[in-house]
Amino acid sequence: MRKIRFLAFTGYFLVLLLAINSEAARAQAKPFDFKNGDRVVFLGNSLFENDFQFGYLELALTTRFPDRDLTFRNLGWTGDNVWGEARSTFTNPPTPYEHLMQDITQAQPKVVILGYGGVEAQEGEAGLPRFREGLNKLLDKIDALGARAILLSPIPVMTSDTSVNLSKRNADLELYAKAIAQTAADRGKLFIDIYKPILDISKKTAIIENGVHLNETGYYYLARAIENGLGLPAAGEVTTITVSKKGAEISAGGKILEGDMSHLKFKVHESYLPLPLPAEGLGITEHARILKITGLKKGFYTLAADNSVVITASAQDWEKGVKISQGPSFEQAARLRAMILKKNDLHFFQYRPLNQTYILGFRSYEQGRHVKGLEEQNILIKWLEGQIALQRGVKDHLYQLTALK
Repeated sequence: MRKIRFLAFTGYFLVLLLAINSEAARAQAKPFDFKNGDRVVFLGNSLFENDFQFGYLELALTTRFPDRDLTFRNLGWTGDNVWGEARSTFTNPPTPYEHLMQDITQAQPKVVILGYGGVEAQEGEAGLPRFREGLNKLLDKIDALGARAILLSPIPVMTSDTSVNLSKRNADLELYAKAIAQTAADRGKLFIDIYKPILDISKKTAIIENGVHLNETGYYYLARAIENGLGLPAAGEVTTITVSKKGAEISAGGKILEGDMSHLKFKVHESYLPLPLPAEGLGITEHARILKITGLKKGFYTLAADNSVVITASAQDWEKGVKISQGPSFEQAARLRAMILKKNDLHFFQYRPLNQTYILGFRSYEQGRHVKGLEEQNILIKWLEGQIALQRGVKDHLYQLTALK
């Protein structure tokens, strides 16, 4: 009798556990909801600071949410840990940790994306308790500011330097990734694993330089990994056009203006701007926008957008689907990216000016007058943010497909 009751209880417990896990999976699958007016802050080590060169992380979120008035601040600092020890540039006071707290507060965040663990993992398992303590204190600060936190895992190390015990180094990074994931779960925060996606793509293409830091292609893929972790739909849209003697039909989001078996004029409404491909990433195809056209007569056809040539391909290739990696949408995204990079340059030198000790630190009595100049940078930053807002939305373009004679 006791055995039957035990089995019944066990069965009930398993069903309950499965239900809880299923509910958790559904909650995890729901896209992270950025709210209109959110200030998104990237806080961490070189994972974020090095993106000042490329702007992919901010660009990805800006284009994916064109209807949200999102602004961004990058507080990445090479070599930083959860205790802010790399920020010891003032010569106390403030202490490096106070400096970190000031940086977070002054950024006025509504969402903070944390990228820590890569530096701390060098301490191995022995450093885990201190890391957890520092991470929780950071999350306490973020909570106190009324902001939401998203936690990222560290990325793997890949180096040919035989003096580095690569397997041990990455084992420690995975250990810290698990600690971050557990902390996120304990506190009800979103955790995004970027370790595995970066490791997987590194086996296919070169995305890391000096064995540790991501190159431009690496940041392109990191942006994609974060999009996926946020629960956003997979990048890349497919537009299908079917041509027959009766005319032409286009998939949702498009409109045929003219069409026969040798000539097409149409519009396509894209959901969001594409990410420009990195300089070394012209072979990237998994996130491509694809145009498929069936029913064309044999021959070659040139696609133009707003009267500018985009690509020429055979009818057979159009039927299979042609990957579009240039055109007015890509040009718009490139202009947007240039504005983001300029805005981030201004912010970088505002919150990390040369001679910080003399302007902001204990020797500010000598050059503290320059603080006003730093504050006036906000005028230019806000102006650029206004221009970014004007450029982030998608625009409809007139496409023409004509037979090549």
